[in-house]
Amino acid sequence: MSTLLPFHKSILEEIHDPATSELVVLARGLGLRRIVCTLMKIYDSPKNLVLLVNATPEEESEIGEELGIMGCRKPGLRIIGYETGSKERQELYKRGGLISVTSRILVVDMLQSDIPIDMITGILVLHAEKVTPLVLEAFIVRLYREKNQVGFLKAFTDQPEHITSGLSPLKNIMKELQLRKTHIYPRFHEAIKKSLERRRADVVELFQELTEPMSEIHHAVIQCMTSTLSEIKRSNTTLDLDDLNVENAYFRFFDVIVRRQLDPVWHKVGPKTKQLVSDLGTLRRLLYYLISYDPLQFHAYLETLITSNTVNAAGGIKQHQSPWLLTDAANTIFQVAKRRCYLTTSTSNVPTTADPTDDDEAWEALNDVDGATVSSKEKQKATDSNNPTWVPAGMDPVLEELPKWDLLSEILDEIEGEIIRQETLRKPFDANQENNLVLIMSSSTRTCNLLSEYLSSMDPSAPRGTKGRSMMLRKLRLYLWWKRKLGERKGDGKAPFMPPDSRQNNELRREPRPENSAISEAMKQKDQERAERTNNRRRVRGGGTHSAGRSQPPPPAKSEPKKSIMDDPENFLEFWEDNEAVGSGLLVNSDVVELGLGISGTDFDAHYGLLTSEKTVLLRAYSEDSDDRMLAELQPKFIIMVEPNMEFVRRVEVYRSSNPGLGLRVYHMVYGNSCEEHKYLAGVRREKESFEKLIRERGTMLLPILDHRDASNPSDAIIKTISSRVGGGRKELNTEPSKVIVDMREFRSTLPSLLHASNLLVIPATLTVGDYILTPDICVERKSLPDLVSSFNSGRLYTQCEWMCANYKYPLLLIEFEEDKAFSLELVSDLKSYAKSTGKYPAKKNQDALSDTEYRSTSVQSKLVLLTLSFPRVRIIWSSSPYATADIFNDLKMNSPEPDPTKAIAIGADGDPEVGAGVNIAAEDLLRSLPGITANNVKHVASKVRNVRELCEMSLPQVQDILGTDPGKKCWDFMHHGEKSA
Repeated sequence: MSTLLPFHKSILEEIHDPATSELVVLARGLGLRRIVCTLMKIYDSPKNLVLLVNATPEEESEIGEELGIMGCRKPGLRIIGYETGSKERQELYKRGGLISVTSRILVVDMLQSDIPIDMITGILVLHAEKVTPLVLEAFIVRLYREKNQVGFLKAFTDQPEHITSGLSPLKNIMKELQLRKTHIYPRFHEAIKKSLERRRADVVELFQELTEPMSEIHHAVIQCMTSTLSEIKRSNTTLDLDDLNVENAYFRFFDVIVRRQLDPVWHKVGPKTKQLVSDLGTLRRLLYYLISYDPLQFHAYLETLITSNTVNAAGGIKQHQSPWLLTDAANTIFQVAKRRCYLTTSTSNVPTTADPTDDDEAWEALNDVDGATVSSKEKQKATDSNNPTWVPAGMDPVLEELPKWDLLSEILDEIEGEIIRQETLRKPFDANQENNLVLIMSSSTRTCNLLSEYLSSMDPSAPRGTKGRSMMLRKLRLYLWWKRKLGERKGDGKAPFMPPDSRQNNELRREPRPENSAISEAMKQKDQERAERTNNRRRVRGGGTHSAGRSQPPPPAKSEPKKSIMDDPENFLEFWEDNEAVGSGLLVNSDVVELGLGISGTDFDAHYGLLTSEKTVLLRAYSEDSDDRMLAELQPKFIIMVEPNMEFVRRVEVYRSSNPGLGLRVYHMVYGNSCEEHKYLAGVRREKESFEKLIRERGTMLLPILDHRDASNPSDAIIKTISSRVGGGRKELNTEPSKVIVDMREFRSTLPSLLHASNLLVIPATLTVGDYILTPDICVERKSLPDLVSSFNSGRLYTQCEWMCANYKYPLLLIEFEEDKAFSLELVSDLKSYAKSTGKYPAKKNQDALSDTEYRSTSVQSKLVLLTLSFPRVRIIWSSSPYATADIFNDLKMNSPEPDPTKAIAIGADGDPEVGAGVNIAAEDLLRSLPGITANNVKHVASKVRNVRELCEMSLPQVQDILGTDPGKKCWDFMHHGEKSA
């Protein structure tokens, strides 16, 4: 763990007091996790119980590792997950210390009193920007403050952009967390600015211009985005769509903003507008893929776009195609993208096949992906022409390379020269060896794989723009194979597939790399000089690879049986002494040492030895807070940012300030006048504006009045009921609190939190029948819209209604819609179906005139009608939002007795140990096989009869008394008259 900077210490001095509760808003990349870990280390004690809430599983593991590095190991951070039992959780709570727990488990433990709330020292809440009245974290804070007014609560966030939308967003978060103090630390804060600008890294900004074809595609995509946004605004003039501009369209959250604006009227929006909204995400991805994908992969993605917009999933013609595909700008995109890959000179425009009568070897090479080897005749033919023989006739490969590839190779050459220059200036016996590791950072793992493939196969002596020719030829061959397979699958009636990655395709044979491309001449000379200094003697524990190309190979070993060093104690002792000598700086002859695996020391070092830092280039994708620890562990001297990232720039600033004696050089690569540069600058500007807005809101905000509800005071829970059974209808005073029994699985939803906020006592329980028990007679099965559709498809809803009707007087089906969305069943058309196809029957083509929306919404209505006809007692309640559901539940509970949790749990529970205890399993299976006896009533039957013979000797009325009229008659007729009568 790196040392704390002065601004880290000042923040900790302000927030470490356990007597205060506050919200901390810190700019991204400035070490929020470092602050949280240090704060947890301060509170680490068995006498304290500190809970970490709202952390992702990755954050839990990384925070636990960093706490271990800081010295918090016994016991350190303990993680409570779904696999942790109730008794084990209670023991962990009693021991105290640092505990990370999921919000759902913590809510249930608080409601069941499994955790001593009054003994909690404090709660740390991460991702405070996500706190709303509907989330479980707000529920946790209310339960916490009901019984504990002394403990602290500290919330953290590094996403200020998410706290600037809506009316008084900062005030709403503070109200839900019951906080009254906020600390805001932007990048331009005086203390942060002073700490980071004291030591600056050597930054080299490189603006690389796009190639002419890439620039044409870039302008065409921007033109398509502009026209799409204009069409959305023209079609929805009644909505506030001022935020819909191209600058915001660069970010992923833009799709969420557009959908949030259109959600209230989504059921009224036509299919054309819905397609336009979907096209915005596609166009944004095109901009990113243009500057990160190789030309062949980008062209293949465009071809899949064309296919997906012309044919639907059933194989028919798609009715509503993307409007931007019909514009001139789209034609420019497709034509220029194709010209970046190849040019066609023949009349045929299909470059995926070759004529086997004209060139049999072309087909042989095209089938090389199946494991065939290249013949010597083909190799000779390839040397006589510029293009390989497997390239179809009429195709001229262009294979344009991304401009940053050449720039990256030039940067690596410059770094090699700088390393050699610094080593020549260094004193021979200087003990301060600097780490010359080169770290390359990119935005995704895919980009890292592409750059790794390029660097491992490039030809340094080739002209600019052609260094990766061998890699691009392999990708072209893979592209041709993909096109050929698509044609074959289309002829067989099979579905198409995406083009595979050349790194993941084991069928493709990698071409031999040029001998000079492995290590540059400068590195070879450097290795030779080092080998001469050591007089051809090397370390046993490989400090580096073997000298490349210049040194003579070792003489062949004599053909004598090899003996393992483990067989002879003297050899093992000698080997151990040699290793100790190496550790003390002495050198031994590598030719003497023979490892037990039959590999000489020289060969072992050449293939399995440790690479020196100057020969190591590490590629890694940006990974948020874990990058801080990565920088502290690796301590690279050269960092190349292939794509700009505001967070990582600040992490480098913190890393440089934390290591004052380290020389650091950063190469910052940006495509000039492109979406990459505009997105980076827009992100910096958005964050600055968000912090300014938060500072203004904090200065003018009225502090919320916190209404602490005391759970120990019974006066708040007193309700008055009117009993019609008492003469005169006089009022009765009921001191029992109004409560609702909630199924454990329902705590994934937002309704239990709102029920508790409406002064209802929420009792968690594992219910077999229903989701909510309001009264002894009212049972509610709650269904959201996606759950309703899936329950109809699986038939689960029919069984649930059957159980409710059998056990409760008033069974209710609650259909709950989401807040700020259309209150209409037409939203069913937008739900994805996750049902797996059996493959027994082919998919039907939609030939009806009705659209999918009309068909799906009508089918749900028809199923609801059939459900009400099958279960007349089931009442359906339609709720527009969880808030409306809470009001409905309060109205239904009015003037009604309270439910009994014990009885609610026992209803329908097959695993009740008191019912049918000691029953023979074979006899129980026999009972289940009889008509009229199901898994729901087999325990009841077993409790009424002693054995199967007694059941068979019963009369028809006796059997009907146990099973009911119809089931009892079916069972009795089967036992006495056989299968035909049953």
